Formats: sequence, structure tokens, C-alpha cells
Amino acid sequence: MIINNKLVSVFISIALVFTAERTIASSWQTSLSMYGDIKYQEGFKHFDYVDPNATKGGTFKQASIGSFDSLNPYIVKGNAAAGITHIYDTLLQQSADEPFSLYPLIAEKVKVADDFSWVSFLINSEAKFEDGKPITAEDVKFSFDLLIKEGSPLYASYYAGVESVEVDSTQQVTFHFAQSGNRELPLIIGQIPVFPKHFWKDKDFTKSGLLIPIGSGPYKIKSFDAGKQITFQRNSAYWAKDLPVNKGRFNFDQLIFDYYRDDSVAFEAFKSGAFDYRLETSSKRWATGYVGEQFNSDKIILETIEDKSPQGMQGFWFNLRRDKFKDPNVREAISLLFDFEWANKTLFYGAYTRINSFYSGSELSTGINISDAEREILSPYAAQLNKSVFEPIQTNITLGNGNVRKQMRQAVALLSKAGYELKDSKMQNAAGEQLSFEFLLYSKDFERVIHPFRRNLQRIGIKTSIRLVDVSQFINRLNNFEFDMLSLRKGQSISPGNEQASYWGCETADQVGTSNWAGLCSPVVDQLTKQLTLATTRKQLVDITRSLDRVLLSQHMVIPQWYLPAYRIAYWNKFNHPKNAPYYDLGIETWWAKPSEPISKEEGQ
Repeated sequence: MIINNKLVSVFISIALVFTAERTIASSWQTSLSMYGDIKYQEGFKHFDYVDPNATKGGTFKQASIGSFDSLNPYIVKGNAAAGITHIYDTLLQQSADEPFSLYPLIAEKVKVADDFSWVSFLINSEAKFEDGKPITAEDVKFSFDLLIKEGSPLYASYYAGVESVEVDSTQQVTFHFAQSGNRELPLIIGQIPVFPKHFWKDKDFTKSGLLIPIGSGPYKIKSFDAGKQITFQRNSAYWAKDLPVNKGRFNFDQLIFDYYRDDSVAFEAFKSGAFDYRLETSSKRWATGYVGEQFNSDKIILETIEDKSPQGMQGFWFNLRRDKFKDPNVREAISLLFDFEWANKTLFYGAYTRINSFYSGSELSTGINISDAEREILSPYAAQLNKSVFEPIQTNITLGNGNVRKQMRQAVALLSKAGYELKDSKMQNAAGEQLSFEFLLYSKDFERVIHPFRRNLQRIGIKTSIRLVDVSQFINRLNNFEFDMLSLRKGQSISPGNEQASYWGCETADQVGTSNWAGLCSPVVDQLTKQLTLATTRKQLVDITRSLDRVLLSQHMVIPQWYLPAYRIAYWNKFNHPKNAPYYDLGIETWWAKPSEPISKEEGQ
């Protein structure tokens, strides 16, 4: 299941429940669920986390850092404009207060084979693109083919289980799978964005540019100033505005994204009223920066909202394609010298918790000790795995006072195993070459985190440097593997599945634009990701994910950083939002303007 990384960002009712004991009949259904019961039963009016009476109108302005040179978020080339996915709808809509359940949007019904070997969608006869032309089954097939052939490599990997697509009629399309038993694949097919064939059939989808596309969603592009600002206008003729999945959502007439080169400049602009809303990611700024008359007088509201989604993995990612990082002993040695405890106390005001899993903050995270279920899953691969996989996980905990002598000794010993020797204050290999690498950054604010880390590395003779680039260059270097080490967060779903192969699989390790940032290639990981897609119960899914987590951790391909299971938000006091936020999302699309903002006269939009 795809969640919309910081990256970000991309998602009535007989239940379709996937369990080992119960399979579904090949009949038309009006909802899909990965497991468990459907929350929203037949005849539901709206999601519980919206206010169906929210007024329409007003403007919501946000900031984005960097620049943009593309209006196509589905390809590798270019840096797509913020908010651009608002112009597209998907076949089905995911609810944000269930692990993975989908409800009708472009498709009004869905049918799945008893053995999960195919899925059919019945397109709503009222569904239209923003230019008024009907959305057909042919558009759905065209969209799928376009993503597979010309989109980011992520899609070819994500939809690899699809063998063929058949247009059964004007309103019906069927996806046939290469093998049966993949219970998640029908759901992820339901998340495909739909493009108009009549618009794209004679255009180059792969070209990064500023051609304004025709969309299928609640907003359309009103105007833009390349690299500086983009404005989206709510589509007053949006055909799906009254569907249960859309009631109380998409309430602003305009969404505006202003671009800033630097986050510090953006923060000052926010305080002056240049834009309306800010999601704060800096603990220091949250603790010390939100002061002044506008905060004391409640002109700006501060809120901390619990984030119940899995936190995933945020960390320093090694580029395993580099020869110097091939040996896991080298990676583990470097990891030992990141002093989280000191950084958390000194730099972060004690706000964070150390990440200890690729699925941190959820039941999917493995424990210190391997469980019996994990041992059973991993035992067949024992000969291919480091024995540490089956042992208690040793967490690196420092004194928090800047003294890392213990970790230095451990790191030197590990580097010795890898063929390095500390000589003349330099950590050298047999050829006399010093171990050195570069941190790639797009935010100057992060330098304060890296400098203490660099000092610890220098103390055992490892040379480091920092390359600071803008966001566009950062993305380009990431996509083309032009980095040694960088800092990113990979978010995770509460229901991981097909996307895991694109995150960690051998087939994606060297694809330009891959989601496999580190370039990991492990036959065992490939086998575990396949097992994950064939899980028949929630318990199996959890056990396999925990097993995968243990193996990924043993690779030392990332130096875990920290997480905060909460959203820290600030906004000017001219908006309302529902009392209850959705369980797995912040739910900005459910907000609306207070009466002081201009309100639309169009009812029901």
C-alpha cells in the first residue's frame, strides 16, 4: 500500500474481507478491505472525521521549499509542483481511519476472483474529467499502461503482478494477475490515478515540463509562476463532490503553494502572515521560535496532534553501490559514532525517540528478541543470513555527554575486520587510501546535526565533507545515485505489501529514480517481500513484516535517527477543522475557512 514519505505524498458497502477462512464470491461489491470488517456500511453518508456542514470558500496558502519545473508527479524527470496530485482522482478512495479500506470514487463497484487472480471495476457513468468528457474503462487501461511504460520505475515494480488489462465494455475494465493469492493487489489497483486518453495520446508523458494537464479530481490548475507559486482552483463542476467519500472534504476555493529557497526564510514569512499554515519539523524552532505577539494573542494557533501511523525509517542512508560501503562492518562502524542521546538532549530539547525499526511506532516493528514466529519464517534462510539476525538486537546507546570512547573502540575493531587500519591519524585501507565520504544535504539547518557526528568520525581518522544543494539538485542526485550518504525518511503503511519490493528489491536497486535508495540487493529480502504479498491473515502479515524488519536492520544500510509520533502544526486563526482528526492522517483536506474568509455561494461543492 502506498502512503502519501514526506515524498510524498499519493489515496456503500458490503465488506470484502480477506481472511484464511473466508474467500469472496465473484460478485460485484461496493467496498474493499485488506482484512477485518468494513467500518462504513451500506448507505453511509460521509467519513466520521469530516464535518459534512463545513462551508465552502476561502483560500488556503502553504509554503514549499525549493522550486518546481514540472506538472507531472508520475515521472522521474523534473521536480513536480506541490499539491499537483489534487487534480487527479483514483478508481477508489481510501478511508483515513481504517488500516486499508477503499470505497467508490471513479469506480462504483468492484469484483474480485475467488482466488484473487483478477479484479474488475465498473466505472460510474457520471464520472467525468475536468473538461467534461466521460471517464471510461479505456481511460483506466490507458492510465495503467502509461504508468507502467513511461512513468517512474516505482510503478512497473509496484504493479508487476498484473499480467494483462482487458477493456470489457465502455464502463468495465478487468486486471488479470500473473499469479493467484495476492490479496493486496486488487486494492492497490484501486488506487491508480486516472488520466484522460484523449489528452495524453499524442503527447510525451515522459517529458518534464509545464504543460497544464487535464485532471479528474476536485481541483484544477488555475495559474502558476514556474518555480515560485502554483494556484489550484476548486472545480465547481466536479462530478464527485457529493459522493460519500468527498462530503466535508476539499472545502477551499483555492489552494496556493508559495516556494521559498530556505526553510528559515519561510518561517519568517509565515510569522508575517505571508501564508497560512506550517507543519513544523524542527524541535529547536518549535521550542524557541514560536514566540511573539501573534502567538500570545492567539492570532496564530499552535497544536500538537497525535500521529498514529507507522513512523517508518528516518536516517542517514548509505549508498551501497559505492565500493567503500560494500562491507557491512564499515557501515556498522560508522553508525556507532552517531550520538543520538547527546543530540536529543543538546539539540532537540529531548523531544525525540530513537528509531529502532523500519516500521517504527507500530505493531509491525520487531522486538529486541526474535519471536518464535519470526524464527520459523527465517530459519530456512539461516545459511544466507548473519547469525545476529537470530540474536537479541543490540541497540547502540551512548552516555549522552559527548563521550563515545566505547563506540570508537568498537568501530575501530569493526573497521579492522574490513581491512582498515588507523595509521597517521587516518583510517586507511591496504592501499593507503583514507576512508572518506560526503553528506548530501538540501537544508542548511541539518548541518548542526551532522557536525558533531563528523567530529566523532574524524577522531578515528574518517574524513567527511558536506555538499549543500537545492531541492531540485538533491532529487536529481538521489535519482541518479550521485551521493555517498544522505538523510531521508521512508514512511510506511500500516498494511505493507507490494510496494516493499520496490523499496528493497534487487530488481529496483539500480533503476534510475528507484525507491530503493540504498541500492540493497538481498535474495532473502526478495523472498520475504514475496511472502508478504501472499499473507492470508493479519497475523501472518505482522509476523512476516517483523521478520523482514530484522533482516533489514542487520544490513546496516541506514543509520537510524529519531521520530516524534505527533504532528506539530501552526496556523493563522482563520480556519476551522473537525474535532476528530483521521486516525492515519492529518486531514488538512477536511479544514474550512471561518466566516471572515470569503465563502462560496455554491452549495454542495
